[in-house]
Amino acid sequence: MTTTEQQQAPRKVGLVGVGLMGHGIASNIVKHGHQLTVLEHAGNQPIDGLLKAGATSVKDVASLAAQVNVLILCVTGTPQVEAVMLGTQDSPGALSTLRPGTVVIDCSTAVPASTAKVAEAVSAKGGKFIDAPMTRTAKEAAEGRLNLLVGGDEQVLASCLPLLRCFAENVTHVGGIGAGHAMKLLHNFVSLGTVALLCEAAACAEHAGVKPDVFVDVLAKGGGNGVALERVKPKLLTGSTDSLKFSMANAKKDLGYYNDMAEQSSSSHGIAQAVDALLTHGVGKFGGDRMVLDLVEALR
Repeated sequence: MTTTEQQQAPRKVGLVGVGLMGHGIASNIVKHGHQLTVLEHAGNQPIDGLLKAGATSVKDVASLAAQVNVLILCVTGTPQVEAVMLGTQDSPGALSTLRPGTVVIDCSTAVPASTAKVAEAVSAKGGKFIDAPMTRTAKEAAEGRLNLLVGGDEQVLASCLPLLRCFAENVTHVGGIGAGHAMKLLHNFVSLGTVALLCEAAACAEHAGVKPDVFVDVLAKGGGNGVALERVKPKLLTGSTDSLKFSMANAKKDLGYYNDMAEQSSSSHGIAQAVDALLTHGVGKFGGDRMVLDLVEALR
């Protein structure tokens, strides 16, 4: 069997985090013939369909790590990644049973400094690690069309590409361990920051007597046009938040991670601090479960 054939052979894959994004990843992994085992967790989307398609499930992460050769994490953030991998006082983590040669792929959004620590711990157990956070939405996850921003060794990435291509349209190697997570934070700062700016401007436009359709039309014909405006547009014209299903709590978490990263590197982050303040205001007014686009109402 050639190296290429070995790389393309079905993998024994474990997945922690079958949420909005993880469910799409899981369904595509199963569809492409890999053996998938998922962690049972209260935060999962329904997994009955995955089980009917051939996936299996386990109740604890140590059992999961013991039986797979690829472990994918798709959890909320750094505290959850560390709990899954390093364990807690109440339960052992994946490292307690990780088999030598196992590849850990962290698709979560996390702090790069923590990523380096987790990767080092994986290496000490004889495993390999890449950080591969995602962009795009749950819709693209279900379609197998995510973007992955990968940090880590190029050879490890190459060995994982056939698996990653099951659920990703674009895979970009951005540097060493932690670079993927750094790029994700940069991406989300620019993306969410632009959306927050437009929400604040839209609230001001209302006070100035500018109608929402005029506001959108003028920006679309000028320097305000772009993806962010297209995502804000439905909220302004119809009240729908379906174009950006991203909660204020998650956005605030990501901006917090970005600000921490910038502060650790002594980088300017005044605008990021201002965006974080807007999100703090929105969470305080409506709660963290409301969508980022609801900032328009929170700032009125």
